[in-house]
Amino acid sequence: MTSPEPSAVLFDVADGVATITLNRPDQLNAINGDLSAGLMDALHQVRSRDDIRAAILTGNGRAFCAGADLRARAGGPAAAGGPGALFPTSDAQGFAEFDVRKPVIGAVNGFCLGGGFEIALTCDLLIASEAAQFALPEITLGFFPLAGAPVRLPRSIPRVMANDMLFTGERIDARTAFSFGIVSRVVPADQLMETANGIARKIAGYAPLAVRSMKELVRRQGDMPHDDAMRLAGTMRWVIGLTDDAKEGPRAFAEKRQPVFKGE
Repeated sequence: MTSPEPSAVLFDVADGVATITLNRPDQLNAINGDLSAGLMDALHQVRSRDDIRAAILTGNGRAFCAGADLRARAGGPAAAGGPGALFPTSDAQGFAEFDVRKPVIGAVNGFCLGGGFEIALTCDLLIASEAAQFALPEITLGFFPLAGAPVRLPRSIPRVMANDMLFTGERIDARTAFSFGIVSRVVPADQLMETANGIARKIAGYAPLAVRSMKELVRRQGDMPHDDAMRLAGTMRWVIGLTDDAKEGPRAFAEKRQPVFKGE
């Protein structure tokens, strides 16, 4: 009797934080159908469950994600079309534009390549272990990234640095990624998940409506003229100011106690 195949994506929730672990370590967590379906299911749960206020996304083994499983799909549409084709979803906007509505922290533990790097770029915060490596090697294989990197990366870091990665396909290490502004922290490998959990639990303890609204503002204001973005920010801040949590925070401060935020 053969043992069942392990799940390609592990999902755990504790203290308001969901931990999503890509789990094909022998294949460096390369993206296949099972992994893409499992990841989308996990992200839908993060979005829909009220007991989840933040999420961590990481990989099992030596890699965060090494990109598309091209060996399994050599000659097929996924190999030719890039990693974007590996994310079937009923959401019209597709994986690259799927809005989880809650903060997602990418904890990059090793190789973060191609479609795996594009997954990382969708996270709200990125921290990396000292062993992490980043690259977009698609151009060396005859195509280019299709899950958002050519658009998202030049809008996130200086254009010349983004172009260096996009046009050469060369790898950069964690410290270089930090200097480029791709990750906000670099930590020893044995401290990566502890650091990610600390950040996630801190965020999960804040007023959830305020956190979600700030994520919405950050997400939407990027293409807006400055004045329009400021109007949107003012409107959202006014709405959040009417919530019970916005009253609880100052009240707890005045009473010298920890606030109890209920998402109301």
